[in-house]
Amino acid sequence: MKYKNGLLGHKDIGTYPYPLRRRLVLYILLPMLSFYFLYTLNLLLSSANHRQPCTTSTANHLSFTDDSNPNTKFTQTGLQHIVFGIAASTRLWDKRKEYIKVWWQPNRMRGFVWLDKPIGEFNSTVPLGLPMLRVSSDTSRFLYKHRQGHRSAIRLSRIVAETHRLSLPNVRWYVMGDEDTVFVPDNLVRTLAKFDHRQMYYIGSNSESHLQNIYFSYNMAFGGGGFAISRPLAEALASMQDGCLNRYPALYGSDDRIHACMAELGVPLTRHPGFHQYDVYGDLLGLLLAHPVAPLISLHHLNVVRPIFPNSSTQAVALKKLFAGPVRLDSASVMQQSICYDNVNQLTVSLSWGFAVQVVRGIMSPREMEMPIRTFLNWYRRADYTAYTFNSRPVARNPCQKPYVYYMSEARFDAAKRTTVTRYDLNNTDRPACQWKMFDPAEMLDHIIVYKKPDPGLWDRSPRRNCCRILATPGGDQSSMHIDVGVCREGEFSQI
Repeated sequence: MKYKNGLLGHKDIGTYPYPLRRRLVLYILLPMLSFYFLYTLNLLLSSANHRQPCTTSTANHLSFTDDSNPNTKFTQTGLQHIVFGIAASTRLWDKRKEYIKVWWQPNRMRGFVWLDKPIGEFNSTVPLGLPMLRVSSDTSRFLYKHRQGHRSAIRLSRIVAETHRLSLPNVRWYVMGDEDTVFVPDNLVRTLAKFDHRQMYYIGSNSESHLQNIYFSYNMAFGGGGFAISRPLAEALASMQDGCLNRYPALYGSDDRIHACMAELGVPLTRHPGFHQYDVYGDLLGLLLAHPVAPLISLHHLNVVRPIFPNSSTQAVALKKLFAGPVRLDSASVMQQSICYDNVNQLTVSLSWGFAVQVVRGIMSPREMEMPIRTFLNWYRRADYTAYTFNSRPVARNPCQKPYVYYMSEARFDAAKRTTVTRYDLNNTDRPACQWKMFDPAEMLDHIIVYKKPDPGLWDRSPRRNCCRILATPGGDQSSMHIDVGVCREGEFSQI
């Protein structure tokens, strides 16, 4: 057998006449070129078909296809896509419902208060400014073995699943909270809109108490601070939760039961610092003056701490003041800290917008000012300051170093200048004498005026504190301080 040019039994193409050789080359190349053309065209068509549809919005978020109608692009996530499940008891309802009235918006929001038994308001025809009232289903068939807890935890853990089984249309997120949880709805929407609701998400935060997180889990969302579950995860939870509950009869509460089921589903906690459990006692002042650089989403345990504004008769009254003014004018910026310096009078100024301004004599670094002052106590009263999940600093013992706190007293919008104007008045508290011979805010500075343009797109940018600038006062009046707050300019920072 003869081999020639590596081809077994084939005649050398060079021995054919030239016209025949040309035709043979074409016969060989044409199929190859056709194959590559069709292959390339298929790749292009496949890429176009699998590209995610995207629309431009003011918030610069991706726009996905709605689960219920895959042929339609859905709009930006809004309050209409969220359903709230509020855990409540008839014993505490009369007092706790005042917290819900602070933040609930009947014409914009959907949700249910889940009670342990019917109450008189079920038959009321008068608008209550509250979510619809429901009674949780019977849970007597489930075991509960924790000696120090209460079996109502089983009922509360099933609220998300029971809300999902109501089959409400166009739901993307289920948000769980307690009757004494206060949400900032627009900030909740801003946060959830950044996540793809078609995926399984479990979003919330831990406790402020290290011991609480140790006893329960650092991977658990504490229910009082609120948490959000995407629709696909709610569907998965509803299908398996009853069996899951029977496997964990010895757990204490509702949120650790939900976490146990999340662990079985393999979905981790997505932490967000805007959800606040507030497992503390005393005064939230130190925590709110140094709020994280994140939107304020929720507040909890407000019934065990002092009113956030000291001259308010109740906590609910104080919260109404916050929501009627700052939250209404610029919800994205509420409680956001800005730090600047009065170099003439050697003062450090830290502003928590819409809440309070603290003025400290002397110059303190931003690193110190963004650390909460311990005006509060740990949930476990015997635990010292090492039992927090964050850095904190003690209240100054030297009377000259104690901060002067000015609380928000008025908030309005100046239409002519298109800016918000908030006023902060000095809290009249007894102070020990200070021997420093320098500017004394208590004697000279009665109030502070802050100007800030509303910034609803604040959290569409990378996280950064706003900058503040101390302005010259009209006529050199030292009884007031005027401050401008806004996005930091080119090269601007809180320079000591």
